[in-house]
Amino acid sequence: MRLKLLTPEEMNPAQKQTHDEAIAGKRGKPPAPMMAWLNSPEMARHATRLGEVLRFDTIFPAKLSEIAILVTARHWTSHYEWFAHKRLALQGGMDPKIIEDIRDRRTPTFDDPKAKMIYDVAKSLHEGHGVPKALYDEAVELLSLRGVVEVIGLCGYYTMVSMTLNTFEFGLPDGQVSELA
Repeated sequence: MRLKLLTPEEMNPAQKQTHDEAIAGKRGKPPAPMMAWLNSPEMARHATRLGEVLRFDTIFPAKLSEIAILVTARHWTSHYEWFAHKRLALQGGMDPKIIEDIRDRRTPTFDDPKAKMIYDVAKSLHEGHGVPKALYDEAVELLSLRGVVEVIGLCGYYTMVSMTLNTFEFGLPDGQVSELA
């Protein structure tokens, strides 16, 4: 880890306020990247709020939103992000085979057309730097415009998370080994 993570006692008032707000939220604890973001307390506050909305308040259940998050974590080879969200995806009911395929950079087989569309949009955003018109039209039809906006939000936010975790070299919990090569 390239960064000393502050304890609540070491935080200045702005950092402590953001930290305490995160604990009081739906997560119940500060998200790992927020501990780095606290070096810019106002950014940390807004980023953490956005993350809470994207994690808990999109139109998608976890089983679907975690697809975009895992595609993003894999794209960035973000070891910590993958570790955390694989567990959440499984808790949300995602088929372990889908997780394995994303990990191994294979296109999963989906039985839910919305799941496939979220995967296709997320892959297109990361690999193609956008969404071609035909895919966009299909995505809006299947997911709604709000859904497309939220998939973009998930990919964008978790890109920032992955960049933060990778830059500051957040390690996995003791005894855990990364599945990503």
